[in-house]
Amino acid sequence: MPFVTIRFIEGRSQQQKDEISKRVSAALSEVLELPKNDIWVVFEDSAAKDWYVGGVTAAELREKGLIATGKR
Repeated sequence: MPFVTIRFIEGRSQQQKDEISKRVSAALSEVLELPKNDIWVVFEDSAAKDWYVGGVTAAELREKGLIATGKR
């Protein structure tokens, strides 16, 4: 049974997560020839202040407009 973990900086909507889960499950089901019910997808959301890129928090980089917010 495949178990997929997707890590994000918090801010994605439930609707976005639902769609990602459906698409990931469909792709794995097709390629691995498994029923979708055998594929688990989990999302791990973290605060932007807890993610670092080159020693700088993602929150700081977002404030400077150097990385996307993940929101539309």
